Amino acid sequence: MVWQPDTLTFSLKTTPRLANALRRYIMDRVPVFALDKVVVYENHTPYFDEYIAHRIGQIPITTPDKDVKAEEVGFYLDAIGPKVVHSEELKSNNDDVKVAVEGIPIVTLSEGQSLRVEGYVAKGIGRKHAKFQAAVVSYEEKDGIYNFSVETIGHMDAKRVVKTAIKELLNDLKGLKESLKMM
Repeated sequence: MVWQPDTLTFSLKTTPRLANALRRYIMDRVPVFALDKVVVYENHTPYFDEYIAHRIGQIPITTPDKDVKAEEVGFYLDAIGPKVVHSEELKSNNDDVKVAVEGIPIVTLSEGQSLRVEGYVAKGIGRKHAKFQAAVVSYEEKDGIYNFSVETIGHMDAKRVVKTAIKELLNDLKGLKESLKMM
């Protein structure tokens, strides 16, 4: 498998509540692209369509910095055995949105077996479904300092994940502040 995880480590002097809020926002609130709908046109494998669709849906997709409409991005795969079908065989109609991790096996095709599918992208957050989780994060506290370790899934680089999580947290706090003014 060809994948170099993108990690970021940093330290913060903060409260336990804020450290945990940041951890949760990094894992659950950073919007990323994922294959959300898979249409199976031809499946001459021993696996159910739903099984193959689920495997394809878990493959990380890059989420570009620029504004790309998810509904305009599609992927296709057309494979004939004998071979092992890998993630990089999913081809995108958009050069900015592609499979983030190559070498993930999808299915093994025997002689005469074939698979033809299309996948459609959606933007979501990890709180909605694991396929939208941008990173895993942990921290440890020592003498009031929180040492964070962030490892991305592949949708975007770790620095961008953390910046986006902070932006989302600040937006939610701003919304809370506005709501409290109305009371």
